[in-house]
Order: sequence, then structure tokens, then C-alpha cells
Amino acid sequence: MVVSDSAAGPEAPNSLSYAPVPVEKAKASVIATMVLARLGLMIALFMPIVAGMTLKVQSLVPGPDVAATLGSVISMGAFAALLFDPIFGRLSDRTVGRFGRRRPWLVAGALGLLACLAVIATAPNAVVLGIGWFFAQALGNAAVAAHTATLADQVPQWQRGKVSGMIGIASQAASLGAAYSASLFGQNMLLLFLVPGVLALVLVLVFAFVLPDRPMERRPASEGGLRTALKTFWVNPRKNPDFAFAWVSRFLVVLAMFMFVTFRLLYLQQDLGLSKQDAAAALATGVLIYTLALVTAGQIAGWISDRLGRRKVFIWTSAIIFGIGTWMLTAANSTSGFYWAELVIGIGFGIYIAVDLALVIDVLPNPEDTAKDLGVFNIAMTGPQTLAPAVSAALVTMGGGRYDLLLAVAAGIALLGALTILPVKKVR
Repeated sequence: MVVSDSAAGPEAPNSLSYAPVPVEKAKASVIATMVLARLGLMIALFMPIVAGMTLKVQSLVPGPDVAATLGSVISMGAFAALLFDPIFGRLSDRTVGRFGRRRPWLVAGALGLLACLAVIATAPNAVVLGIGWFFAQALGNAAVAAHTATLADQVPQWQRGKVSGMIGIASQAASLGAAYSASLFGQNMLLLFLVPGVLALVLVLVFAFVLPDRPMERRPASEGGLRTALKTFWVNPRKNPDFAFAWVSRFLVVLAMFMFVTFRLLYLQQDLGLSKQDAAAALATGVLIYTLALVTAGQIAGWISDRLGRRKVFIWTSAIIFGIGTWMLTAANSTSGFYWAELVIGIGFGIYIAVDLALVIDVLPNPEDTAKDLGVFNIAMTGPQTLAPAVSAALVTMGGGRYDLLLAVAAGIALLGALTILPVKKVR
């Protein structure tokens, strides 16, 4: 694998350094393995957030210190994802070699993620835990950045709504795999973290084998070291307002989601008064309901979106439904209320993830920087994960240890995210 910024001469219009925009229908084998690879990667990355890190922290620090330690550790990993996703996306765009642009980063990222999960499982204290999670997110996002770019590389625009929906559903279904991993392996930290990591590596290797990742025909022209580095984290919002509005919308919706997801298990234990074992069981059932609703709503929404050629109406409708479901949690006083809220949240977020990625790819500024620009956009996914733990902890404290204020604020943020998508002009 060679990453190059070396200079190149002018390129003819029909001899580009990047792959042409796909127009033919993507092969079923590519789509199937693409979706499964995403599922594996997100199970490995979600399992610590959904439950694994909570259980690990509870084994390392006293009860009163769990929430603060958990928030700090999760925030460290989210910061790493925010930082390294666009960096690895940039490197992927500019990688030259016979193995293609995306394949080397897919495999290296999955291997690195597995190694870091082993460190997390055996961490003797919170410091090592935080360092392990930081590098797990950094290396895991090398694979995620390359994987996301394969959607633009391999799938034509008219097919992206459906495939984007499948990938989004796989990403969210990973929460279910993560919840059941905690239920099955919660007493064995090594199995809890390594089983999802091994699964991710196997599925990524299969996808890498099937992926028709053609090498670039020529090296991209150099823009200068500092200029290239700075552009890694930047897409001009004045020149690309649609991209900017879509970025802000995702940031707000994801912030609303992670304000609750990070503390979901503690919510069941503290607000509903469940024991650790009962809370883990309720979490698994709730995530099952959420996932079934998400899969159903996502498949329907992705299909309709492609048929109608519309994206925005699904984004703001989904954010409104998601906000309502989050608000419902404030009224829940039993597991049944929690389950109903999970159902509504699943429907809302299923619609959202079915069309969100397709909309984003439709407004990408530059086909030569697909992975880099998607990495910048993914900051709207990872940035909120950095903020959510601290914001949520502060709101829980302000709410006297209960979660009503946190959930109400999250619902309002989701609704604001729905409004932000309306000014996008390039996509209907």
C-alpha cells in the first residue's frame, strides 16, 4: 500500500485519477457483502457503547464514579473517531497500489480494531481502558471511512436509496447484536469484546475479497502538505451550502440519539429501578423491538424514496418521529413504556438512516475526494458522540439524577435537526 501526494501532470478529462461515477447496477454479491461488512464493523464498535463499556467500567471503579468515568472514556473514543475518520478517508482517496484504494484500509482497520478490543477486555484500570478505546475508534474508523466510500464507488445514484437503507439498517441492527452480546457474554470480558471483533474481521475480509476495487490510473496531483492536511477537515459551506445544511441536520439528530444511547443501561437501572441483570435483559428486548421497527420502516422508506426521487421529506419526518419517541421516555415508568418508546424511536430512526446517506452522497462536492468529504460529513456522526456524554451527564445532574430533562432536551434537538434539512436545494 502506497499513499501518495506526489505531483502529477494535467489530466485529460477522460483520464481521471479517480474511478468514474457508476452507472450500472451494482452486483448482488457486492451489495450483500458490503452490508454484512458494515454490520460486523458496527457490532464491534457499538457493543462497547451499548453495554460493554458500562459493564467494564463497573468492574473497575466504585458505583458513584461509574457515570463520570463512562462519559470520559466514551468521549475519548468519539474524539478519536471525529479526528481520524476524515484523515483515513483522505488517505484512502489518495492511496495507489494494486490492491485498490479502499481494500487496504478495510483490512488494516478491522485488524487494528480487533487488537484494540483485546486491550480493552484486559484493561486493568480506567486509563488503559480509555487509551484502548481511543485507538479502537481510530483504527475502526479507518475501515468505516473506506467502507462508506465504496457506496459512492460501486453503486449508481438511482440505486443508492435502497442500498443506503440496507447499510443504515445494518448499522443500527448492530445495536441488537451488541445488546445480545452483553446478555450472552456479560460475565466474560474477553468473549464480550473479542467475539464481535472477530466477526467484524471475518465479514470485512469477505467483502474485501469480493470488492471490485480498481487501482487509480494515476497519482493525484499534490496540493502541498499543509494545504492538503487542512482540507482534510474542511468543505467550504459557502460554496457547498447543501452539504453544510445536511451536515448540521445530521449533527443535531445524532446528538439527540446519543444523548440517550450512551446512558440507556443506566437509565433502566436508575430511572426504572431495575437490577443490573434485569436491566440487561430489558435492554436486549428493547433493542430488539427498536431494530425490528427500524428494519421495517427503513426498507419501506428506502424503496419509496428511490421510487419518488425524494429524500428531504423522509429526513424531517423521521426526525419528528424520533423526537416524539424520545419524549415518550420521559413518561415511561415501566419496561412496557420503555418498549413502546423504543418502537417509535426505531420507526423514526429507520426512516432517517434509509435515506440520509443517499442524500449526502447526492450533494458531495467533489467525486475525486469522495472518502475525504464523507469523512468530513462523518464528523457530524462522531462529533455528537464526543459532546453527548458530557451534555447528558450535566442534564442528569440538573434534573436531580433523573432523566426527564435529558430526554426532553434530546427531543427538542431532534426536531431542530428536522428543520435544518429544509433549505437543501440540490435534492428534493
